[in-house]
Amino acid sequence: MGLTAGLLFAWAVSVIVGLALTGDRTYVESMQSINRTIQNPFFFSAFLGAAILLPASTYISYGSSDNKFWWLLTATAFYLIGVIGVTIFGNIPLNRRLDSFDLQRASSLQITEARTIFEQPWNRFNRIRTFAALISFLMIIASLTI
Repeated sequence: MGLTAGLLFAWAVSVIVGLALTGDRTYVESMQSINRTIQNPFFFSAFLGAAILLPASTYISYGSSDNKFWWLLTATAFYLIGVIGVTIFGNIPLNRRLDSFDLQRASSLQITEARTIFEQPWNRFNRIRTFAALISFLMIIASLTI
């Protein structure tokens, strides 16, 4: 969970900021490349690992005498809805649309349009994911320390 929250936070405060300063062709080409290469075992183990281990930890903590269950249940809800759900229903459809865009054959106007359609909605979804991941991570820390 910490790795995923850190990745999303670092992405939001550095990569997105840097890409915003690039031209349209560079932006589209970069996002196409990044969206293809992030799909690797290291990313999936952290991203989906948290989606498996967090509900399992919540289940195991059910009935504990402290409030650990409630902290973990909150963390699970934020992660599954705010990170996994937003990714599946928000970011991935935008990624697929951008991936199918033929950059080599597109005119400058088409490239600008592709960026416009993609960039702001994707960034909005990414901010939601980042916030949800950070809240989830803080709830996990709370479950261990409070």
